[in-house]
Amino acid sequence: MKKDIYKKLDELKIKYKILKHKEVFTADEFYEATKDMPGYHCKNLFLKNSNKSKNYLLVAKHDKNVNLKDIKEQIGSTRLSFDSPENLYELLKVTPGSVNPFSIINDIDSKVELLIDSDLLNGENLNFHPSINTETFNISGEDFNKFLDHINNNVIKQILYKMINILLVYKKII
Repeated sequence: MKKDIYKKLDELKIKYKILKHKEVFTADEFYEATKDMPGYHCKNLFLKNSNKSKNYLLVAKHDKNVNLKDIKEQIGSTRLSFDSPENLYELLKVTPGSVNPFSIINDIDSKVELLIDSDLLNGENLNFHPSINTETFNISGEDFNKFLDHINNNVIKQILYKMINILLVYKKII
């Protein structure tokens, strides 16, 4: 998977820097291992709605408090909860601790919807795992948007009015 991500970034002429570090499993461990890297450190939460009809990958700043009840209301969903490691692997081909927005290239059927914290889209550099939790790569915010524009899923960048400065929602275009 890591090779697929780097291959896609290279195809899109996206520049990135790689940092190798000890294995990390939480956003706090990730931050501790990568705190000297410039830009925002990101956490990624794999979620499902209560009737299991939708999956979401929420990407936010590592230190942002994420309230699933508030997010549920903001996106007009049923109750949100964390999805299983099995479903994460089935849809995105990664394990807990390794999920990232670049894992979406494995979502062949475009079942997972990306929810991106709008604070991440202000031009700062961003830090993500390349689907393994012993490396982190750093890319510019501009290049992150470039990736989002070229993933297999068609993407709509839309700020929902009641969510300004909270989330941008990316949905598959039919």
